[in-house]
Amino acid sequence: MGGSSKNYLRGYGEDRLVAELTRGLPRGREVLVGPGDDCAVIGRPRDVRWQLLKADVVVEGVHFLPSDDPRRVGWKALCRALSDLAAMGGEPAHALVTLAVSPDEEVARVKAIYAGLKRAAKRFGVSIVGGETSRSPGPLFLDIALTGWVERSRCVLRSGGRAGDALYVTGRLGGSRAGRHLDFTPRLAEARWLTEHFRPRAMMDLSDGLAADLPRLARASGCGFTLEMETIPRSPGVTLDQALRDGEDFELLFALPPRLAAKLEGAWPKKFPRLRLTRIGQLSASQRSTLNAQPPRGFDHFA
Repeated sequence: MGGSSKNYLRGYGEDRLVAELTRGLPRGREVLVGPGDDCAVIGRPRDVRWQLLKADVVVEGVHFLPSDDPRRVGWKALCRALSDLAAMGGEPAHALVTLAVSPDEEVARVKAIYAGLKRAAKRFGVSIVGGETSRSPGPLFLDIALTGWVERSRCVLRSGGRAGDALYVTGRLGGSRAGRHLDFTPRLAEARWLTEHFRPRAMMDLSDGLAADLPRLARASGCGFTLEMETIPRSPGVTLDQALRDGEDFELLFALPPRLAAKLEGAWPKKFPRLRLTRIGQLSASQRSTLNAQPPRGFDHFA
């Protein structure tokens, strides 16, 4: 008798799994961008502005620890989704919150999580309009379904980069595990300014680490990339390896026409004097990386 073989998610790879699960999904005429970018884009090609949709989840034991301040957990849950919205150049609007939790959880902890959610919502102008609660036999998880909008002329996808475009990141990378992943600020204001004044060709937020996310942007744009390792902006006390692969930086990575580089580098520190901007390389015509050594892989849920 022939035996049956089974494939398991461990070792399958997150990008491969998502690509296979989303292949052939039904989509209506108004779906301008579906799975594969930071947000879905809904509308008609000639609309003045388009709707953005995003879902994001934080799971206890994966994205936060049971000992973490629950108010910071609530902040992070909403801000993760907001960071993806920023990557599209958008503004947030409404959110639905789904909470699954054990009946043995303390009421005070759940209320504190929602206090963090409300603080983030007030800070960034989000209306929390409903959601769902459920009993969970496992760890607590919190899912955010977020809507927003972006002007047609300012919507930035991962796929618009061209060979020769300069690559930039905001802030410093690495060290998120020390707690910064619970307190970050989504770069909504910076992205809105960029799309108004410089129109980046491609952009995304750094959630899985530069080593994972930069190849995704380059691949979506049909390009390779050159990364100047010595320029990677690192958080204090962080190694280059950690800056490349720690993940949960939630900074912006974007590609800009090289003719605009000098103007951007002159204007940025005047507009955002407390936030570093670093040119880290460029997109290339070859669809292979031109690094001397391939960077370590970033975070992958199913590596």
